[in-house]
Amino acid sequence: MRRAARILLIRAPRAIAAAGTLATSVLMTGCEWPRPPEVTIPPPVTWSSDATAGAYRVPVDGVVVDPFRAPAHPYGPGNRGIEYRTDTGTAVWAAQAGTVVFAGQVGGRQVVAVQHVDGRRSTYTGLNDLGVEQGEQVAAGQRIGSAGSTMHFGVKEGAEYVDPALVFGPPEVVLVPDPVSG
Repeated sequence: MRRAARILLIRAPRAIAAAGTLATSVLMTGCEWPRPPEVTIPPPVTWSSDATAGAYRVPVDGVVVDPFRAPAHPYGPGNRGIEYRTDTGTAVWAAQAGTVVFAGQVGGRQVVAVQHVDGRRSTYTGLNDLGVEQGEQVAAGQRIGSAGSTMHFGVKEGAEYVDPALVFGPPEVVLVPDPVSG
């Protein structure tokens, strides 16, 4: 007669947060197996609203109509930023503190470029008007202009465009009641 083995997997999620490790034990009836090795879990990412801490803020109140799409090669098609649909005249804010390195027209569109202390450069294209000048120091959240009907926000690290959504802090989560269950 064969005896069935029961496996019980025990995980301690609170221990993960407290100790930074994942301890897993396997218990089998009638068998002894060596305990699996501990797996080190990196510490959780923490965000700060402090402008110097690295998190960028969303630069405009608008709806994303075209997210970042990395091109396959440097001159390939894609979207090298985030395109927002906005109401004309909506305020545009500096996503992070820095120095305005360009404020003017490019291809008939108003553009502001800000160089940040972390080495990134953010660009704001499709502005209705400019509220800053080249060489000006801006604070995170400072108004730098107003949007037209759309506004493009891009971020470069060196020569590479990166997904701007990756530099924003954690999203604000708002719980709303379910209209069906009350």
